[in-house]
Amino acid sequence: MVVSPGARRTELVGRQGDAWKVRVAAPPERGRANDAVCELLASLMGLRRDEVSIAAGGSGRRKVVDVAPLAGDAIERRLAAAIDG
Repeated sequence: MVVSPGARRTELVGRQGDAWKVRVAAPPERGRANDAVCELLASLMGLRRDEVSIAAGGSGRRKVVDVAPLAGDAIERRLAAAIDG
């Protein structure tokens, strides 16, 4: 996951190389941007907020996100469906 904090709006942008790109309006302070990423992803995938967490990269733009109830291909399908419409 590639994250751009402090954006105009919070949104899933699409693929950027081998990662998904997300923009969040929250600033990169005190975990606010990380929380916004998790909230957005949970909402897009129809999950509870507590099922999505930042597993690595908490202080950088590139993050590894853990989606507890889903495997990699299911995550890809749900995010692709969110982009398509």
